[in-house]
Amino acid sequence: MVTEESVLQALRDVYDPEIGVNVVDLGLVYRVEVHGGNVEVDLTMTTPACPAYGMLTETAEQAIRSLDGVENVHVELVWDPPWTPDRMDDDIKRALGFPV
Repeated sequence: MVTEESVLQALRDVYDPEIGVNVVDLGLVYRVEVHGGNVEVDLTMTTPACPAYGMLTETAEQAIRSLDGVENVHVELVWDPPWTPDRMDDDIKRALGFPV
C-alpha cells in the first residue's frame, strides 16, 4: 500500500543537483496526497529561475512510480508560498551555514 511516508521516503532519493541535498530535507515538497494508487505531489524550487526544474519534477515522478501500488502520479510545480531557507531540515541548515 502506498502511503504519504513511503512517497516522502522515495523522494529522499531525489537530489537537487546544484545543492546536493534531497528535495524533502531541502523543503521543496509542499504537499503529498495519496488516494489508493493515485499520488499527487506539490513541489517547488529554491528559485523560479532554477534550471533544474524539469529534471527534478521528472525524477520525482519516476521515484514515486517505482513504489509498489502506484498507478498514477501527478507532480505539480508550485510557487506559492515562495520557498525560503526556513523550510530546510535543521541539520541541512547547519551543514549549509544557515542559522538554526
